[in-house]
Amino acid sequence: MFVQLNSLKTHLLNHKGQKQYMCTVCGKSFALHGNLKTHVLIHTGEKPHKCGICNKGFTVRSNLKAHELIHTGQKPHICSDCGKAFYALSNLKTHERIHTGEKPYVCGTCGKGFTAHSNLKTHEYIHTGVKPHVCHVCGKAFAVYGNLKTHEHLHTDQKPFQCGFCGKGFTRRDILNQHAVVHNDKKAENEALALTFVSTKPLLNVKDSM
Repeated sequence: MFVQLNSLKTHLLNHKGQKQYMCTVCGKSFALHGNLKTHVLIHTGEKPHKCGICNKGFTVRSNLKAHELIHTGQKPHICSDCGKAFYALSNLKTHERIHTGEKPYVCGTCGKGFTAHSNLKTHEYIHTGVKPHVCHVCGKAFAVYGNLKTHEHLHTDQKPFQCGFCGKGFTRRDILNQHAVVHNDKKAENEALALTFVSTKPLLNVKDSM
């Protein structure tokens, strides 16, 4: 129900697909002027909504409210299928597609589908060759932001992925997983030796008794 006629007219634009407000920077269009104003902040870099605890900034107030839950530890959005909890409703919606198998974001080049729009955008870089995430130290570029963050550990000597067996640190999780196989192999070898010792011990006892 709409109190004002203008609100109803604006709402109807969403159903009609009319997007009369266009960004002068990238050409993206919006049905609502407020959405355009929020979008422009991406180009200006302005983040007016600040967290009162860590001072992190956000372009959208709803993102700030979701971020604040990190400090409180609250995860009010719970998956009805598996019970996993999330800070933001949008994250829950994306997660639920794992259970439904829905992949609404489809690549226009190869037809591959994705559960999240951000994953689609990252995938599209494969076709365009664009690598927007650049290391400020050596200039190496990456298509995926997470790969850039992992790469930066090489310059800082940070090794955030630590082995639970020996305490050795690694810059990447996949390298840690490869390293863990060494411990698993040693554990299996020790268990095999123990079984061999147990199985041969009675024979030694029989021989000694003769």
